[in-house]
Amino acid sequence: MKKLFIQEVAPRDGFQNEARFIETEDKIAFIDQLSQCGYAKIEVTSFTSPRAIPALKDAEAVMHQIHRNPNVIYTVLVPNLRGAERAMSCGVDEVNLVMSVSETHNLSNLRMSRDRSFEQLAAVIGEVKNTSTAINVSLSTVFGCPMQGDVAQDDVLAWVDRFAQLGVDGVTLCDTTGMAYPTQVASVFAAVLARFPGLQVTAHFHNTRGMALANTVTALQAGVVRFDSSLGGLGGCPYAPGASGNVTTEDMVHMLELMGYDTGVDLNALLRISRSLEPLIGHGVNSQTLAAGIRMALHPVPEYVKQLQQAQ
Repeated sequence: MKKLFIQEVAPRDGFQNEARFIETEDKIAFIDQLSQCGYAKIEVTSFTSPRAIPALKDAEAVMHQIHRNPNVIYTVLVPNLRGAERAMSCGVDEVNLVMSVSETHNLSNLRMSRDRSFEQLAAVIGEVKNTSTAINVSLSTVFGCPMQGDVAQDDVLAWVDRFAQLGVDGVTLCDTTGMAYPTQVASVFAAVLARFPGLQVTAHFHNTRGMALANTVTALQAGVVRFDSSLGGLGGCPYAPGASGNVTTEDMVHMLELMGYDTGVDLNALLRISRSLEPLIGHGVNSQTLAAGIRMALHPVPEYVKQLQQAQ
């Protein structure tokens, strides 16, 4: 049974998009529950300016007060040197750096060119590299930009190479706007895995057009073993029009376990936690498995059917 690594992003990627502020103690309780579910990694928060993302203004308080499971990597988004300093003061296991491979999306999202983003992130890598903290780079719009269109695969490989040369530990290829499709996913991940065997490569899919699970299966076939996902399908990109939430963790885990993969994640625990999300965020969640139940959650046989069976 092949081992996979499931990485939960709802506390950061999900909560930052919610209109309702999730109270600090509720964030902590949520993450503490997730920590007991068997995840390989949890993205806790973002050390971005509170003015930019007020939903995560309590980053230090959350990071300091969660109960950390030694079997879980606790990662945080870091946009710049100041953010890295704040994160390092909290003893994070990993910093996650983000930029887009689409020039247009990078200007829209980060208000700077890709080269300027690279310079800024290279400075962060220089500060963190010689510490025990791991470094991951998430590349947005790898599979398409809603303003620019397709992104050339050679551009993706070139940006991965620039970061690999700086000594990062891993890269996440992000389908920021749900534009990825299976044959494209197969080509991109096969190329990245072949060229950068020393990097931990993560797939990050959105379900904007209903293809997230199909893309997950394709990435598996290409050799990917690490997957981001979000409980209840929370999240999306505020700078990408129409980009709905991330692939739903419980739906993905349900599928992978049926296929015989070892996710290490307790699906029943996930469903219990997902059920508690609606009152927390004030709206429903995008969870097919929560709505319908797991595949073998069978219904009672109606009495009239029993009678017909007995009459046979």
